Amino acid sequence: MDREHSNFVQLNGLRFHYLTWGDPGRPMLICLHGLRSYGRTFAGLAETLADRFYVVAPDQRGRGETDWDPAKNYFADQYAADLGALIDHLGAETIHVLGHSMGGINALTYARTHAERFASLILEDSGPEADGSAGIERILKELQTTPLTFDTLDEARAFWRSIRPNVTDEAIESRVAHSMKSVDDKIVWRHDQRGIGECRIKQASIRPNPDLWPALSSLACPVLVLRGANSDYLDPARVQRMCETNPRVVAREIESAGHYVHDDNPVSFNHTVGAFLDRVIGERGAGRG
Repeated sequence: MDREHSNFVQLNGLRFHYLTWGDPGRPMLICLHGLRSYGRTFAGLAETLADRFYVVAPDQRGRGETDWDPAKNYFADQYAADLGALIDHLGAETIHVLGHSMGGINALTYARTHAERFASLILEDSGPEADGSAGIERILKELQTTPLTFDTLDEARAFWRSIRPNVTDEAIESRVAHSMKSVDDKIVWRHDQRGIGECRIKQASIRPNPDLWPALSSLACPVLVLRGANSDYLDPARVQRMCETNPRVVAREIESAGHYVHDDNPVSFNHTVGAFLDRVIGERGAGRG
């Protein structure tokens, strides 16, 4: 029961793909990937947790093997609605959630109206008020300059390495394998690169993310903020404010990691996440959480 399973379900008018590891009877952890990623990016973490958690990693709309949105609705409130629909489909009353970057924003957006459904929340280099950071500026520049096609897989691999210089070789190979595909002798993106890019570039002026500080303060569950020590996206001052906003928030820095913590230093990331979740489960079992 601990091996990877591939699943499809119709949610909010789109065909969604999600991966699972572990026994459905175990505590559920839903892992939400970042802006141009995919569910399988968390496979390494899932394999370390599958003996004691039911790990669910969806391809969010427009990514991986999930449908692209014909209306190009790639905004936080829609992602949050998708998360709620997935949770309902899975029949979960409460869930543990891990969100990287955009995935963390989507989790907090869902928490604005469903804070009671969280057993814990892990924010991987993510939090309220990301706009204005150097990391956001870097990501927006990447979106504006990313080619839509490549002639060869080696070109695609070189592009990924040029914008992710610090991630492991395994992470680069995963991105090439799961974010690219071959169509008509060209290498193209699996995700809706154009639609996602247009939404993110225009988001600040058209449909900005909601104020997520109240969502963070409303959570009664344990919250872990994982910051890459070299992150250009989540600064220490914002992490400090997150801890001050809610006494259930604890923060940890992962050395030798930037914004892409699980790809930069997977060993420390997996260990820290596992230790946090084990502690949460232990406290809940003892009646303290």
